[in-house]
Amino acid sequence: MTEKIGLIAGNGQFPILFSRIAGQNGFTLFTAAYVNEAAPELAQLSEAIEWLHLGQVKRLIRFFKQNGVTRAVMLGGVRKTRLFTDVKPDMKAISIIAGMRHTHDDAIMRAFADFLEKEGIKIEASTFLLPELLATEGVWTRRKPSRSEKKDIELGFSVAREIGRLDIGQSVVVGGGSILAVEAIDGTDATIARGGQLGRGQAVLVKVCKPNQDFRFDVPSVGIRTIETMVQADVRVLAIEAGKTVVFDRMEMVRIADENQIAIICA
Repeated sequence: MTEKIGLIAGNGQFPILFSRIAGQNGFTLFTAAYVNEAAPELAQLSEAIEWLHLGQVKRLIRFFKQNGVTRAVMLGGVRKTRLFTDVKPDMKAISIIAGMRHTHDDAIMRAFADFLEKEGIKIEASTFLLPELLATEGVWTRRKPSRSEKKDIELGFSVAREIGRLDIGQSVVVGGGSILAVEAIDGTDATIARGGQLGRGQAVLVKVCKPNQDFRFDVPSVGIRTIETMVQADVRVLAIEAGKTVVFDRMEMVRIADENQIAIICA
């Protein structure tokens, strides 16, 4: 008898990768997918799929319980701008939020995960089937950061960890010893674009794990799109944390970075 696993799916490639690996490892997958976020192809990778709007907690729990799912993962992003336009909270969602002192991103996600576990659905770490996606330490590219870039990276790590502690974002762009852009509700790509415009070819991107990160969700991730956005914005260095960042398509990332004289460092 195969083991069942639930997937709460947002956007991006992480839910798709997980779905394929779950099948290869003998899991039967049941997917609760967010409308206008999750990829349609998840339907072909799942035993059953339920399309939900943000806030439909009761429906999600019912779907998992009807299918005997007692373990699940939360993967993929939800565009934060949709939180103001496409939410249909049911009474369970309202009761979760009403009992909270703070409604920052991590606080909401942690409360949601804790609530599911009280309902008998254990939320696993997002990388429990894909530990090989976690970044490894070192300089990955032919080009290494210059002395001035290393100073900007050090400043970036310090500031990024602080905004992470405040649950504002995970990324900052630094150039010439100044903070050029801080990630907020507009996301990493927009932060890169803003910082790159100000940096004019002298900027670095630093992306970190929040100091109190819950690895059941929202682990920082980078991939080909990150590098392509950096190329467009003329941001010259990417700095991330070893063992705390999910990396998609690493070989292709490095190839594109090398072609564009971008340095990637994992510390």
